[in-house]
Amino acid sequence: MSEVKIAAETRSEFGKGAARRTRRDGKVPGVLYGHGSEPLHLTLPGHELHLALRTPNVLISLDIDGKTNELAIPKAVQRDPLKGSLEHVDLLLVKRGEKVMVEIPVHTEGELAPGGNLLEHVLNALPVEAEATHIPESVTVSIEGLEAGASVHAKDITLPSGVSLAVEGDAVVLQVLQAQAEEAAAGEAAAGDEVAEA
Repeated sequence: MSEVKIAAETRSEFGKGAARRTRRDGKVPGVLYGHGSEPLHLTLPGHELHLALRTPNVLISLDIDGKTNELAIPKAVQRDPLKGSLEHVDLLLVKRGEKVMVEIPVHTEGELAPGGNLLEHVLNALPVEAEATHIPESVTVSIEGLEAGASVHAKDITLPSGVSLAVEGDAVVLQVLQAQAEEAAAGEAAAGDEVAEA
């Protein structure tokens, strides 16, 4: 996983008014915490942060006030519900070689068995433990030929070297549901036709 370098400034102004001023300037307020240290309140460049957050669990190399460098991963991102713009970000301080708990997106490949069945993502993201500088961006699961009633459990997913599950192996990640809605709709339509004929 590549690191994204972002210059950050410490901030001493807090509250909604200060946060609004920060966002007006195209910047995003954030907090860096972890390792038992006092939370550090930061201002980050909005555009660079937005681009970095397109990658799940991105590793950010923070250049703070041009004096110190810290590694961090995003833990909580708040966005404006209407505009989608960044409102605030919580960053977790990490060290090289340290294991962290994260959730990685689950992608699928292949086609289900014929029959119009539905694939349900019980878990959209898989909780794993990985070394902070080697967090996989995602995992891909083959659903080729799966039929109604089939399930994919956490333990069935192949993880990259050095990555382990942080959830029970029997946890259901994906399951194939029988396409009942269409059958029910067809049945109702047939019943309606019979009533019309009577």
